[in-house]
Amino acid sequence: MQLVLEVKEKLEKEYPSLPVGKNGRDDEDVILWFLKDRKFSVKDAVARLNKAIKWRQEFKVSELSEESVKNVAQTGKAYVHDFLDVNDRPVLIVVASKHFPADPAEDEKLCVFLIEKALGKLPAGKEEILGIFDLRGFGTNNADLKFLTFVFDVFYYYYPKRLGQVLFVDAPFVFKPIWQLAKPLLKSYASLVQFCSVETVRKEYFTEATVPASLRN
Repeated sequence: MQLVLEVKEKLEKEYPSLPVGKNGRDDEDVILWFLKDRKFSVKDAVARLNKAIKWRQEFKVSELSEESVKNVAQTGKAYVHDFLDVNDRPVLIVVASKHFPADPAEDEKLCVFLIEKALGKLPAGKEEILGIFDLRGFGTNNADLKFLTFVFDVFYYYYPKRLGQVLFVDAPFVFKPIWQLAKPLLKSYASLVQFCSVETVRKEYFTEATVPASLRN
């Protein structure tokens, strides 16, 4: 596609120090994805790709592994479900009651590692993942506006159009003021959020065999 080549050439000319290879400045799949997101504006796609590729370098995304996030992963605060949902989307689950803001850097690493892991489970022809925030048992000591903003910012800037839908499950009353603060910070992604019951998640998004264990009771 001509526009992909244009973006590739511009990136090479304007940002020659950016890495090449998978997720680099010459990765045509990634270039096409950002072009689609930027409504095929070469200028906008180049700017976004430069920002995204630099971020991947600085965040050391390629160095993230099960081993590097195992301590924070053991808390059970977030994980990628073994099964896809009924729409063949990989599922990223956050268990809010297990999240206690302590080490933002470790939480952010886990978040990005799990996004990468979920995207790695995308079936051929599928492009989006489902995010589930299990808010049962959520209390004010679990509130972390900074981290919530980080999650949505990462999707917005570096994984555009990868988050298909977000379910906020059984949100308690104490979550409402936090949502009012968070909503404006989430940009267009706020419209992807749907508040629902755990029963709805079980019945409408999974089969009996594929319901996540943490959402069975």
